[in-house]
Amino acid sequence: MTQIEQARNGVVTPQMEVVARDEGLDPHEVRAEVARGRMVIPANRAHLAAGLHPIGIGIAARTKINANLGNSPVTSDTDCELAKLHCAIGHGADTVMDLSTGPEIDTIRRRMIEAAGVPLGTVPIYQMAERLDDIADMQPRDFLEVVEHQARQGVDYMTIHCALLAEHVPLAARRVTGIVSRGGSLVAKWMTVHRKQNPFFTSFDELCEILRDHDVTWSLGDGLRPGCLADACDEAQFAELRVMGQLVQRAQGLGCQVMVEGPGHVPMDRIEENVRLQREWCHEAPFYVLGPVVTDIAPGYDHITSAIGGAMAAWYGAAMLCYVTPKEHLGLPNLDDVRQGVIAYKIAAHAADVARGRPGARDRDDALSRARYAFDWEEQFRLALDPETARRMREESLSAAAEPDARYCSMCGPKFCAMKNTEEIRQIRKSEKPG
Repeated sequence: MTQIEQARNGVVTPQMEVVARDEGLDPHEVRAEVARGRMVIPANRAHLAAGLHPIGIGIAARTKINANLGNSPVTSDTDCELAKLHCAIGHGADTVMDLSTGPEIDTIRRRMIEAAGVPLGTVPIYQMAERLDDIADMQPRDFLEVVEHQARQGVDYMTIHCALLAEHVPLAARRVTGIVSRGGSLVAKWMTVHRKQNPFFTSFDELCEILRDHDVTWSLGDGLRPGCLADACDEAQFAELRVMGQLVQRAQGLGCQVMVEGPGHVPMDRIEENVRLQREWCHEAPFYVLGPVVTDIAPGYDHITSAIGGAMAAWYGAAMLCYVTPKEHLGLPNLDDVRQGVIAYKIAAHAADVARGRPGARDRDDALSRARYAFDWEEQFRLALDPETARRMREESLSAAAEPDARYCSMCGPKFCAMKNTEEIRQIRKSEKPG
């Protein structure tokens, strides 16, 4: 049985016990969350056998982050993407997605699964499209075979755009940026050419059967996510979201774990609404959001514009944030772009956990603050999200005469250091106390 089926039968699985230990929860609390459909544990049986460390994604757990990787038809290769994989996981990514679209797609996925101790996701339609000259040539049965193949390889969760219906496509025609989801645009093209309903929607039960057999978690793809602020929260986006809610219950009824993908580009004042509606319409299934990007004017800095939205979405109840790198909208991210994206989203996720009052979330902040006041540089580096960058910046700022453990930084120097002066004030007041 799958994790949700066992949970609903009152069974605490070994994977639930691992999640409980990592999250500081009671195993029976984890079981209850999985049974309710409010937490998923993406753990393909084949990947578990290869050494996967299971994680829990849901409102009761700490906020998770995902890193999108994968080559394109014009750049990168297997070794480069594996280097990005190790960089992402090393800096704290909780899951990774292989979004490869080039000729090495099968090899890259296999090697990523072998190398990743964290859950790995895919978008199967990419491999389907890679096999064809035109997505219009796709046969629904061929897509089911691709999903089965990837499930056998060990993929832990799959994004499939099942909720984008034929009647939704005209709704996107009025948009500024149209359909920006690669998978969504491929499905929309197939429906338009064939004048038929979404084949993934009509084959949903068969897809559930395949995913259930391997305990692959559904990630219901948002093929109509907004690609700019002008398109956010429009009729097309919310029409698809309502169908997602129907499919959540259908998939869970067929024994599958489900999470729901979300936007995209959303202004700050509409983020809470997006999270609230998803939780209402999708029966509290974990919400997995891309960003959202809160302004469209910062190409090259979208790891920042989106981390702002991600922190807010997680504060309001999103369970996992998909990172955005500085190269978003510009090109395939390199190794440093991956590092910057992961760090930005670790900050966003952690800030949200603190704001949500999650037990123990602020302990690291408080420990680093004490180390900062004590000028314990090594402890500050140890507690930092990116110790290498913190250490490098500290070393770059030291004057030639300064000691590495100097009780000041180059911003203030020894005379104007506020914390040094504060400590001297404390010592003076202490010496003046009678007795």
